[in-house]
Amino acid sequence: MTNPSTADDPTHTPLRLLVLAGDGIGPEITPAALHVLETVNDILDLQMTFVPAEVGLRALKSHGTTLPVTVIEQATQADGIILGPVSHNDYPPRAQGGVNPSGELRKRLDLFANIRPARTRSNIASPITSSFDLVIVRENTEGFYADRSMHEGTGEFMPTPDLAIALRKISAHGSYRIARQAFELARQRRHKVTTVHKANVLRVSDGLFLRCVREVAAEYVDVAHEERLIDAMTALLIRDPRPFDVVLTTNMFGDILSDEACELAGGLGLGASLNLGATHAMAQAQHGAAPDIAGKDVANPSSLIGSTAMLLGWLATRHQDPRLAHAGTIIDRALDAVLTQPTLRTPDLGGNTGTRDFADAVADKVRELAE
Repeated sequence: MTNPSTADDPTHTPLRLLVLAGDGIGPEITPAALHVLETVNDILDLQMTFVPAEVGLRALKSHGTTLPVTVIEQATQADGIILGPVSHNDYPPRAQGGVNPSGELRKRLDLFANIRPARTRSNIASPITSSFDLVIVRENTEGFYADRSMHEGTGEFMPTPDLAIALRKISAHGSYRIARQAFELARQRRHKVTTVHKANVLRVSDGLFLRCVREVAAEYVDVAHEERLIDAMTALLIRDPRPFDVVLTTNMFGDILSDEACELAGGLGLGASLNLGATHAMAQAQHGAAPDIAGKDVANPSSLIGSTAMLLGWLATRHQDPRLAHAGTIIDRALDAVLTQPTLRTPDLGGNTGTRDFADAVADKVRELAE
């Protein structure tokens, strides 16, 4: 299965990936994911280079900010980014250097789409009996998120000490492009999009979102389209997630639904996630920094490993390089193969394998599949 070497291929452009370990378990699961990525890079001679940089609490200590300007510049110039989880709830106010690297990079690089797949795997315990395979397509730059609602300042404010107000931003531009992302993805899957909203209450903002989605849906006559209210959708996912293929929704609703779907698939430790825009993409674990288990070599790196596979798929399309898609497929298959073996699983999945050993097992499987 080994691909031809890229060394003599004049069309192959070496890629630079920026690697940001983050906080909590980030410095453990990020090297684990990078180990798997470096393995497939070496075997398939993809000529990718990996550039580490500091963000989060370590950067705050050494640079006075959780997201140095130099890192933003590196991210802008990189072909792709790998970001470990960050503990932004523990950061000081922005004026004191506490910038959320995840949210800030999504804004700065215009990573408008957050793609979060959720599917059951063989022998992985699930709260439900039915198997399913769906993808949440979440708008990533607007919505109720306070740091994405204003050009300057925050979307939350307090006119008095006892009154807090939050603004929700929904634009036609943002709605059109996330809708097209969802319908294009559906064409590669089972040709169905479910749009989730709360337009019966949020008549203006979700009304605008729905109007734009319906206009886009009319352009994709080969893709079935249905609409569900957010409260009903949370129940329907638990009852039977099998009918759903691509789920399209706004920022906060997508954040909640994707966590629910991943728990139904076996846990957040398995939830891959890719933030993408027109010219940049960032692989990111769907879960948080889990400081309570940091430094114990028990964290599950599957989410970030799967996210790097998604990043390779995006790079393959962007650079028209099927070798990158092949590499992403190999990582996915290797991850699935290791997860089917209970003795190789991390503690969150009922096993006793450590973070490093799990990554070694996936890397070994990558070698087996690639060679």
